[in-house]
Amino acid sequence: MTGSNPEPSGGFVLLGTVIRPHGIRGELKICPHTEQPDGICRYRRVFLAVDDASEMIECADVRVSGRMVILRVPGCGDRDRAEQLVGWRLWLPASDLPPARADEVYLHTLMNKRARTVDGRELGTIRELLGGGQERLVIRDGDREYLVPAVRTFIALVDDSEVVLDLPPGLLEMNC
Repeated sequence: MTGSNPEPSGGFVLLGTVIRPHGIRGELKICPHTEQPDGICRYRRVFLAVDDASEMIECADVRVSGRMVILRVPGCGDRDRAEQLVGWRLWLPASDLPPARADEVYLHTLMNKRARTVDGRELGTIRELLGGGQERLVIRDGDREYLVPAVRTFIALVDDSEVVLDLPPGLLEMNC
């Protein structure tokens, strides 16, 4: 990690973002950036980062509430302190991830790979993942940019340097 950039580099995976306090005891409500929010519960050591501040923390308690994750961390014992952490991002050392199954791929591993369609159309390079309700791959080639939903059915093949996408008709034209 470099001085003014608290967001971890390739050695970390974004798990979620603190969106607000939960209750009055300092718990944090996390919007997860994962398909399975309950998976966050297995990790006890995470990294919180925002702007010019960052810290490695041990999770005191983690649970799922609907689509959100509720997190309690040491040193955050009241709502005022929890308010100060809104906007912080929750990161996990990539080395703590379990191995992906044969039919799975971790989205962060797609970063900086070339992307093309199954019919050979070159799209550019995957430069970013956008979170929210649906993760999207941001593919750039010069001034051109495509936003492609990061869903399993669209990812036909992944190798060391390339991602082949099987996209429905009209999806790329929606980006124009």
